[in-house]
Amino acid sequence: MDGSTRLDLRGKQALVTGGARGLGASICRRLAGAGAEVLVADVRRDLAEELCEALTARGERARYVSVDVQEPTQVAEVFRGLDASDQGLDILVNCAAVDVSKSAEHLTADEVTRVVSTNLLGPMYLCLEAYRRMVSRGSGHIVNILSTAANRTWTEAGPYSASKSGLRAFTHTLFKEAQRDCLGIGITGVIAGGMETAFIMERFPDTDVSLLQRPDIVADTVMYALSVPGGSAVPEVVIVPRRETSWP
Repeated sequence: MDGSTRLDLRGKQALVTGGARGLGASICRRLAGAGAEVLVADVRRDLAEELCEALTARGERARYVSVDVQEPTQVAEVFRGLDASDQGLDILVNCAAVDVSKSAEHLTADEVTRVVSTNLLGPMYLCLEAYRRMVSRGSGHIVNILSTAANRTWTEAGPYSASKSGLRAFTHTLFKEAQRDCLGIGITGVIAGGMETAFIMERFPDTDVSLLQRPDIVADTVMYALSVPGGSAVPEVVIVPRRETSWP
């Protein structure tokens, strides 16, 4: 499956958080390859700008957006900038996430706050800004990247699992509200299993990569969700390696 060849996003604008590397970068490449203008949002400015340069060198459209999703004032400022440019946001992909792999016995309040603020509150801030504008325009699509941790947890994953479970619940609620408020808006939660990205490999360098999937596969799944005709919807999709240990 290669969603970038099946979906025409010319004239569309997409914002991807955590877009500088890993899954976020794969999603940015797919969206840009389908013709969208991609706004790469990440706190790692150097990596984000490097990606934008690579995409524009291929004749695609991408630019860096500075925002820390933990800060609602920064999120609001991004959308005010989009309003001023008269170019609305067609696609929002909430991909930014962090984790602290510690037991509850050793976690600090600051660590819990950082994980929950980045993985749950940040996507909610972005959804609030994007959703009301999409309702006004009558169209748009929001994709929230979830995790198998939204369904099942394991040791040393308390804040991460709590944040992804909360985001899944919020995504379901947003889907129901879109059914009521505007049928032109798509809401999709993508439950992704383990991926061979820095998110895992930097923290667990001894991980057996045969148990992981490539982030491009998950990016293709996002593109599939965006490609479904307006009369149907993909409220949630699960994509995991065949040997995923945390599913079901």
